[in-house]
Amino acid sequence: MLTGIEEVDWASLGHAYGPADDVPELLRGLASADPAERETALDGMYGAVHHQGDVYDSTLACIPFLLELVADPGVQDRGCIVELLTSIGGIELDDEEEEEMSGLPFDDGEFIPAANYAMAAAAIAAGSDVFLGLVSDPDPEVRLAVPYALASLHPEPALVLTLLRERLTVERDTEVRLALVAAVGQIALRHASLRAETVDWLGWLARAAQDPGLRLAALAQRARCAPGEIPDDVVPWVTALLEEIRTASVSGAGSEPPRGAAPTLIGQVRELLEEHAAGRPAPWTEELLRTLHAALDDRVDDRIALVLAQLRSPDWGQRSDAIWLCGGLIRVWRGRYEEVVRLVGDQLHDPEPRLREAATSFLERLFELGAPAADALAARLARAPRGPADGFGDGSSGFGDGSGGFGEGCGDGFGEGFDGVGPSGREGALIALARAGDVRAVPLLARALEEGEVRRELLYAVDGLGPSAAVLAPLLRRRLARIELDERLYDRAAPLLHALAAARGVQALPEVLRVLRGAPANRRDRVREAALRTLAAFGPAAGEAVPDLRELLADGAAGVSTAAARALWAVEGDPAEVLPVLERWLRPVLPGADRCAAAQVLGEIGPAAVAAAPALRPALASRDLWVRVRAAAALWRVTGETEATLPVLLAAWEENRHARVDIAECLAEMGPAASEARLVLLTELTRRRRHNAREGASGTRDIHLDEKLLTLCRAALARMERETY
Repeated sequence: MLTGIEEVDWASLGHAYGPADDVPELLRGLASADPAERETALDGMYGAVHHQGDVYDSTLACIPFLLELVADPGVQDRGCIVELLTSIGGIELDDEEEEEMSGLPFDDGEFIPAANYAMAAAAIAAGSDVFLGLVSDPDPEVRLAVPYALASLHPEPALVLTLLRERLTVERDTEVRLALVAAVGQIALRHASLRAETVDWLGWLARAAQDPGLRLAALAQRARCAPGEIPDDVVPWVTALLEEIRTASVSGAGSEPPRGAAPTLIGQVRELLEEHAAGRPAPWTEELLRTLHAALDDRVDDRIALVLAQLRSPDWGQRSDAIWLCGGLIRVWRGRYEEVVRLVGDQLHDPEPRLREAATSFLERLFELGAPAADALAARLARAPRGPADGFGDGSSGFGDGSGGFGEGCGDGFGEGFDGVGPSGREGALIALARAGDVRAVPLLARALEEGEVRRELLYAVDGLGPSAAVLAPLLRRRLARIELDERLYDRAAPLLHALAAARGVQALPEVLRVLRGAPANRRDRVREAALRTLAAFGPAAGEAVPDLRELLADGAAGVSTAAARALWAVEGDPAEVLPVLERWLRPVLPGADRCAAAQVLGEIGPAAVAAAPALRPALASRDLWVRVRAAAALWRVTGETEATLPVLLAAWEENRHARVDIAECLAEMGPAASEARLVLLTELTRRRRHNAREGASGTRDIHLDEKLLTLCRAALARMERETY
């Protein structure tokens, strides 16, 4: 086994972490009889030799040995090696990607040639006949991995297609059967000459197969290969199949419980997948439905109907799948989600903790769209057990480190919290309620502030609670007073300062000034900007801060200087002292961010800043789009001019979709003066896709910002109509 491995000069080859002289040990580890050693070796292959999908010269040198291991029936866990080979050989680069990849550096300064990817694909394709004999391997994990390898790598797709279809007639393992169907779909997508034949066969299988799971898999793959031919009755068809699967699985044993904790990254991923599937008789339906949803794409009404059907299923697993699938749907597409949100809220009362966690994570991201679930959130919070108070421990302000991302979370600071569900527990539900703007969150938030650690997202949600948040000011003030003025000051103080600004907690003025004056060198500017924003929110009541504000007008950082100008204007209402400062930051030689900050403040000052209009006009021609947008909005707010400003705003609307919220806000203020923008606004309201939707990425506030854009567009149109007639 591994003949010739010593003849390779591994030390002259490289991987993600330097010389590849450790690769022989990894390859031998893959053949070990010890499961832990095999897993460690596989982790090393993905971590170094095939790091983040890269193909190094050492990766190419491994291919013959990996193929040898796959062909040896005495090697265990060969399915994992097949998957590794599929990943190494399955990357196809277009011309642009090749250009990018040719400049991807090693740690030692060398570069990964784009040709490596083509050579890897060719080398594995040349040896891919080894996979043909594995479709009937005794190991189901091998049979599970081989179909996709054949569909992706073998140079004779017609041969593979025949083999896969024949194997389907004798295969008895459910998940392997599904993998065979998925591989058939992959061939149809990759080879246009085989597509029509394959689509017809998948359509036949979707109706003729006895197994409802197989019918669902065929339907999903047919939809993937021919999205334009998805039948109109797809929702009742899929719903009926899911019910058949549920009924047939009720008496099943379900999936195996998770194994013990694993020390490797590969093992941790496996453990998470096993935990997700534990107790579910048919966990594979999730991937089939994900494929179907992707094929349905912009058929949003059908996708919502499918999600609603799943949310009404007696199977908690199907309801959980529906929540995660709807997370991607609502992030990308606009639609009527009220009933979906209400039904997701109902899952907060389910005894299954994983379902409650999924529901909470979903609702956290909805902001105002979460209102239909507000009653369920409030009821759940009222019933959830309270854990012991955590106190302030080391004297910190007590913030969790959670990112608040979809499907992510952190410890919730309420002891056991949401019936023992940690990542998206009690605080997650409270964040969702507060972001929905429900005042029932206020007393619960007050209790949280009294007890222990509070996730920063909860403090940033205070601004959605309106005047009712004022009662939180004393608690926020007390927390701010306890913060040490050390290098962690910004992370701890910024959320509290934001919440105090939203609550108009003027009584905390001494504590805010303490932070402003005592900001350490580390991130000093950001600390000062946060404190200055809070002082601006306090308005004339912050008169004690005027000497500090005047001093900071001359600060060398634009963010600090302009924030001081905003605060001084809010406190004294006299433009004479702040306009020269703001005009100084509008100079064309300065960075765009500095000019944007100054323009933003001038726009907030409005007509009282008319003397600064000459300084704003040159910015309308800036090469920086954001400078043009900020300057145009500010110039209109200062002078009421539309002849020069409206064309700039409309051009930027088309150029950068992420500027549309700011532009729509200005158009709504313009009213009839912006009638030229009517068609632009109407067009935006007819679009189904969210303006800020990104493939493979999302931000916590993306949905909220898109809904804000829609609200502003409607408001602008309504004002045009109202003031025209």
